[in-house]
Amino acid sequence: MPAAHVQARRRPRVRRIVLAMAGTAAAWAMSCAFAAAPEYQLKAVFLFQFSQFVEWPSTAFAQDDAPFTVCVLGEDPFKQYLDDAVRGEKVDGRPFAVKRLQRVEQVADCHILFIAQASPQRLDPILDALRGRSILTVADSAAFAERGGVIEFVTARNRLRLRINPRAARAADLTISSKLLSLASLVPAGPEPAP
Repeated sequence: MPAAHVQARRRPRVRRIVLAMAGTAAAWAMSCAFAAAPEYQLKAVFLFQFSQFVEWPSTAFAQDDAPFTVCVLGEDPFKQYLDDAVRGEKVDGRPFAVKRLQRVEQVADCHILFIAQASPQRLDPILDALRGRSILTVADSAAFAERGGVIEFVTARNRLRLRINPRAARAADLTISSKLLSLASLVPAGPEPAP
């Protein structure tokens, strides 16, 4: 067999191997990108979804046309994701508003409050200041729900899970849908917190 003919037969084979390797590399890169999807993009969507599965008392809104306000207390880990998740959305006819706060004293009109990177020393005074207010408190700090927060994001085996404290929800006069409760692990019942 002439050398030119052997090389001609090898080119398509080499080309197929190169294309297969490139395809494999592209698929691997895409799976890595998917696996590394921003954690806080997912959490932002959860914050929006909570508004669909939690009921606030009418007294939680200053006016009939007041927006539904999602707040972030502390350094904002969401960047633009939270704004994107609620843009153009409404809950019970109310448009969403997003606020970034630095002090707990600024939470006057918040309905959902994500408490960013709160240490236990910082968290307890924040939760004390919010006691008796109809605010759905959410954080991803360890033992947040056990300390009196309503919903804690927990990451286990690369999956985002929820831990809910029903007592804290009742103390805030919030009603959490049984559908949402069924997706979460619950903080065991104990004595009701003081109002």
